[in-house]
Amino acid sequence: MRRSLPLLCLLLCVGGAPSPAAQVPAAQQADLTLQREPGLGAGVQRVLRGLPSGVRAGVLVQDLQTGQVLQARLPDTPFIPASANKLVMGAAVLNERGGADGWWSSELTVPAAQVGRARVKAVTLRGSGDPTLSVSGGPYSLRALAKQAYARGLRMVGEVRLDDARLDPDTWKDAPIGVPMTALRLAEWHDAPPLSQATARQRLGSALIAELRRAGISVTSGQVGPAAPLKPYLAPARTDERGRPLPPDPVVPVNRRPEQAVASVRSAPVAKFLAATLRPSDNLWAEELLATLARRPAGNGTLAGGLARERAFLGRIGVDLSGVVLADGSGLSREDRLTPRALVALLRVMYDLPYGLSGTPVEGSGFPDRVYRQRQNAFVEALPQGGTGENVPAHDGRGGTLARRFLGAGLDVRAKTGTLPGVSSLAGYVTAKSGHTLAFALMMNGPDDTPILTLRALLDETVAVLAAEN
Repeated sequence: MRRSLPLLCLLLCVGGAPSPAAQVPAAQQADLTLQREPGLGAGVQRVLRGLPSGVRAGVLVQDLQTGQVLQARLPDTPFIPASANKLVMGAAVLNERGGADGWWSSELTVPAAQVGRARVKAVTLRGSGDPTLSVSGGPYSLRALAKQAYARGLRMVGEVRLDDARLDPDTWKDAPIGVPMTALRLAEWHDAPPLSQATARQRLGSALIAELRRAGISVTSGQVGPAAPLKPYLAPARTDERGRPLPPDPVVPVNRRPEQAVASVRSAPVAKFLAATLRPSDNLWAEELLATLARRPAGNGTLAGGLARERAFLGRIGVDLSGVVLADGSGLSREDRLTPRALVALLRVMYDLPYGLSGTPVEGSGFPDRVYRQRQNAFVEALPQGGTGENVPAHDGRGGTLARRFLGAGLDVRAKTGTLPGVSSLAGYVTAKSGHTLAFALMMNGPDDTPILTLRALLDETVAVLAAEN
């Protein structure tokens, strides 16, 4: 049985009598915390002597079975994380969707007064803002929606409308990804995404019209309109024969009711798409997933709103946000900042409260170490795996960006990479010689011309040392 996030907060925030450290002034308490933490072991120190000039390295390693911090260097220093930033996005999306069994949905709606009719004034496409809805590929598609609508008797539509006002695409115009996020997206756009909301509306509307017609439903107008605005119904005041007020009539007139669905489809599990995003480190999909957090009404429709929901999630699970700056979902922005401590705290939570993969019961599922060993932790299994040997980090490859790293090392490494000019990061999990799982965050920042292959080699050697010495 999975523990919920509120339970985690109870575990992280248990009160009690103040400890001696709690009575020390904040600055001195921080010094005491740093003094209590270990430094680096001899093996890791030896590896990091090879750092190129001008490169800073942050290290934090925790044994997830004992809770002991094993290695620490600059654990509270903010570093540019590059694509390791995707760990935050991935965890927040899993939480938003309710875990590995979560899904997105899309539906076609018609005016409530016209439900059951063969002819309707308009049909509106509404969705979760996810990037997995296809034109014709499988059960989560426009084609499946059109077939459902036909099977339920729909034969003629006056106009196609799109409920695409739930995101403000302009707020993404200065983001490094360079692609506006729209509230309705299609999987086929990945390699050629529309560069404006108007283009997205035209392409999506045309695709929906074509699928409705293909299913046998006539569409009168080729124009694509916006969804009808929702006008809350306020029941008129009522009084009895003596003029005393009565409760409002609970029956809402049919012409004032919200539109009702005539077709609905559900996506594959969110965890599957998250793996296809994190393993090859797909930047566009990462930004599109962040946009699902920003979508109204849960968010305010803006990039800043999506980032605020990410940050709020980190705060709820007890991550120390000191020095943390979230600027995008992909990690392309050099304004992003994460500390090794924030990353390891996130990794620890996602290990301790695993979102189990659906379909396979896990014996003793209440024990995170067992779930981890049986590869049923959805978050962990979405990460690249070291040394799998694929030649290309394809979207369906298990190794992703770690496929050609740790080859022949005999290590169980599942971690997220991060690379920008002068930046190399690696954060995730490794099984140590003791059999314990270690959560680690290794972050290196230096001049833009720092040899990235040198940094990667040092990161990989550090992980190997950690596994061998613990």
